[in-house]
Formats: sequence, C-alpha cells, structure tokens
Amino acid sequence: MSSETGVIIAGAAETDQIGRLPGQSTLELHIEGALNAVADAGLTLRDIDGIATVAAPGPVQVAHALGIMPDWIDGTGVGGTSFLLHVRHAVAAIRAGYAKTILITHGESGRSRVGAVPFRAAPTSPPGQFEAPYGTFGPTTTFTIPALRYMKDYGLTHEQLAYVAVAQRQWAAKNPRAAFRDPITVDDVLASRMVAYPFHLLECCLVTDGGGALVVTSADRAGGFPKPPVHILGTGERSETPMISQMADFTESQAFRLAGQTAFAEAGISTGDVDHLMIYDAFAHVPIYGLEALGFVKKGEAGAFIADGNTEPGGRLPLNTNGGGLSYTHTGMYGMFAIQEGVRQIRGEAAAQIGDPQISVVLGNGGMFATAGVLVLGRQPR
Repeated sequence: MSSETGVIIAGAAETDQIGRLPGQSTLELHIEGALNAVADAGLTLRDIDGIATVAAPGPVQVAHALGIMPDWIDGTGVGGTSFLLHVRHAVAAIRAGYAKTILITHGESGRSRVGAVPFRAAPTSPPGQFEAPYGTFGPTTTFTIPALRYMKDYGLTHEQLAYVAVAQRQWAAKNPRAAFRDPITVDDVLASRMVAYPFHLLECCLVTDGGGALVVTSADRAGGFPKPPVHILGTGERSETPMISQMADFTESQAFRLAGQTAFAEAGISTGDVDHLMIYDAFAHVPIYGLEALGFVKKGEAGAFIADGNTEPGGRLPLNTNGGGLSYTHTGMYGMFAIQEGVRQIRGEAAAQIGDPQISVVLGNGGMFATAGVLVLGRQPR
C-alpha cells in the first residue's frame, strides 16, 4: 500500500478515565472518547463526514449527539471485534470516495451499566434454542468448551494457562492506567476463585466502564496532523458460527486464521515482520489461539511459548503491552482498546513502550470465537 493510495489513523484517544464510572452513561462515554480523538487529530467535529460504531447506542444517536450529519454511516455490531471491522470498512469507504474523515467511536458502561443494553440470547435464536437450555450461555460457560478440548488434545497445563495472566500483569505493572498492576504468580492465579472450570478469576477479563475513538483518513494528508500517522497496511475480517457448539474444530479459530491471512497478504508481511502484537484476551486461552492462528507458533505450542517468557517484557514478541483485558480494562467489547495500544506503540507514546516498532498487528475476537478482525498497522507505508 503506497502513501498516495493508503489510509491512516490520524487521531486516537480513550476516555479520560476507565474503570468504574457510575456518573457517565454509555452515550456519554462515546462522546468523550470521540471528542478526545478528534482533538488528538487536531481537527474539529466539522471535519468529520463519516461515523461508525456498534448498534447500541448506534451511529445515528452518536452522530446526533455530536452534531454531525455524516455522508457515510456504519453500524456493524459483531461483538468486541466490531471496531476492527469499522476500520476495515472505513478504509474501503475512503478509497471509494464515500467519506474523507471517519470517526469510529466506542463507549460502554460495562461495569456500572448506565444506559447499557442487556445481553441475552433470544429464545427463538439458535443459541437460545440449542445451547442456553443446557446451561451454556455467556462467555464463562461457552468459552470453557474449546479451552478444555484444547487442553486435552494438546497437553496445555493449568500452569501454562495461568501464565498468560502472569505475563500480561507484567506489562500492566508499567501502565499507570491499568486496573490491576500488582505482580502475580502462577500460584496466585491458581489460588484465585474458580469461575467456570478451567478458568480461575485471574484468567477472566475485567468488567469496566470506558471508551475510545479513532479518526481515519487518507494517507495523502499524513503531514497535516500533530501526531505521527499510523498507516493501515492490511485488514481482514471473518465469521464462523454464532454457537460455540458448531465450531469446526474446538482447538482452533478458523475466523482468526482466515482474517489474519487476509490482513497479512494485503500488507505483504509475514510473522517475522511483526514487532508488536495485540490479541484480544477476554479469557487466558484466547491469546494462545491467536498466536497459533496467525502463525507465530505451531499448533499446540503457544502455551509453552508464553510460559517461556517470549511475550512478556524483555521477550522477543511483545504481546498485549497495555496489560490486556485481563489487567488493563475490558468494558465488554475490548477491541477498541487493543487498537489504541497498537497506535500508541507505533507512535512511540505507550506507557510500556517497547522501543521503535515498525509494525503492530491487532487481532480482535467477537462473541465466543464467532467473529474476528485483524489490522496490520505500520509506521511507514509499504
């Protein structure tokens, strides 16, 4: 992708605070994140002609609250990876000339539930008919099924699974905004309360309030913003199944693998080109699935790869450097925060900056391995 025909992230920011915010509604979090991102890009709301966000509260309500009448609207809502898909769709819209400057927003009162939409499976839906009656509903019960099959087939130990949380806490300790910063050990993880076997409390994501937003525009404007441009080198998206029971293989995510292949091919990169990695970590096994799906390690090797220190500070593949959904924040839909950290690392302004990364890859999960989005972000066009 050349700088003449490419697309960049020109603005990126989160809400002023994340964590427990009972005084702010879901919509207010969208608005605060949006205003911060627009300011980060050195723009005003008058410059925005496209908007994207998930279905609730939705792009129409967010645009109206901001005083925008956009030329282009995207309300794609496929779980926590939606924001990666919004970036992909924004790239296509800018290339097609449908919009010039697109604002992608996220806000979620995941913990305080102020203005939040209840999450439930409709009784007439496939999950409502064929999974919920048997007690399989929501992340803590559905995600156990593939994790247990993976452990049985590939010998992943409880200690290796626990070390995912340990490694990410090491990154969180360097991040003043992280919800949990105190160091933990494998023994601490295994001693924490069992939530749903095999997941202990410290292997499950946080539940927080917060938000963030991105400003996406054409790369031929890259010199006109106060922050370094982050080039969108490649994107991918896939869906597999709305029901965990219908995964083709419980031990891998086809959506992760195929979305990654698309994004890597578009960017013209291989795993050896990647300096920094963000993998959605609603639960401790998801980074394991992501590492294998993207091709960084062979099938069955990711647990040992993480436990050997390869992804923690000082390791050869920095992973989830903000602390991730396990220690930084997780509002319910985490993808926006993974993108934000990828942008910060490429700009050189992350709390736990890894040096001078040229390429960051972000992998998002939607639902329980239902959907996936992948972004390849770079400091320079390719």
